Amino acid sequence: MLSLNELWFILVAVLFIGFFFLEGFDFGVGMSTRFLAKNDMERRVLINSIGPFWDANEVWLLTAGGAMFAAFPNWYATLFSGYYTPFVILLLALIGRGVAFEFRGKVENARWKNTWDLAIFLGSLLPPFLFGVVFSGMLKGLPIDGDMEMKAGLFDMVNLYTLVGGITVVVLCLVHGLLFTSLRTTGSLRDRARKLAHKLLIPLAVLFVVFGAMTFFQTDVFEVRALPLTLIAVVGLGAFLLAGWFIMKKKDGWAFGMTGTLIALSIASVFIGLFPRVMVSSISEAYSLTIHNAASGPYSLKIMTIVALTLLPFVLGYQIWSYFVFHKRINEKEHLEY
Repeated sequence: MLSLNELWFILVAVLFIGFFFLEGFDFGVGMSTRFLAKNDMERRVLINSIGPFWDANEVWLLTAGGAMFAAFPNWYATLFSGYYTPFVILLLALIGRGVAFEFRGKVENARWKNTWDLAIFLGSLLPPFLFGVVFSGMLKGLPIDGDMEMKAGLFDMVNLYTLVGGITVVVLCLVHGLLFTSLRTTGSLRDRARKLAHKLLIPLAVLFVVFGAMTFFQTDVFEVRALPLTLIAVVGLGAFLLAGWFIMKKKDGWAFGMTGTLIALSIASVFIGLFPRVMVSSISEAYSLTIHNAASGPYSLKIMTIVALTLLPFVLGYQIWSYFVFHKRINEKEHLEY
């Protein structure tokens, strides 16, 4: 039977998986506005394709952060204080992106729109990159001492391994977003999105292989969780090959599902590789944060579990309903507000 510590570790993992699956295509669409769209009308189509969803998708991140704070306060404190500067940059990028969605269409001026379009691009590029860097650092290990304080220098956080991890997440989100565009649009824009997604599969495959090899040699996750991670790699390979096949067959929904599966497996592998740790100390394994020494008390976890299980069905029901209501494709003839 699962302990409450294990249950909340799984819930945090599920929340991050949901965030990357849903917000991942938002990030991808936001990045693609810079080079996929040929004119302002197509850029507006792209932005409107995620218009009803992006703000609700970000709630998954807020909920994940809140769950970490409540269930594992020492994890939250160590992670957010140690990565203070990257998280500030990430927050500013998300704020600028949200403001840009609302402001870019308020003034019919090319310079005005170009400024906000740049904010959308950077606000879609930086978060997945920074998350990739942070998650990679958690796997590789960080200088965490016996007081659970992380005293990391620049090169502890930013090195070849974490950079490859960040770039991998960016390209994966971009492909995911392009396939969402092929689902939500029509005509030449849909065709170009599908074609570009197919072209990016090769560099994405290279990044996966390189990052996987670096993970094998530079971390201990394959030592502690060899079987589940091997199974994930096999299933991920199958999903990757199916994504390419479905793109060629123009089965956009199935292709999108396969890249979503890749995202879910990638994030799940991070948490599986860490378990029962939540952060690895590069100073000493004895200083690593675990689901036990980083957790709240049993009473707090019990109350939180009751509240979460009560409210979760309503939140999921609302989000599913919103996707059903706005499931139709968007074309340039429709009214576009952004």
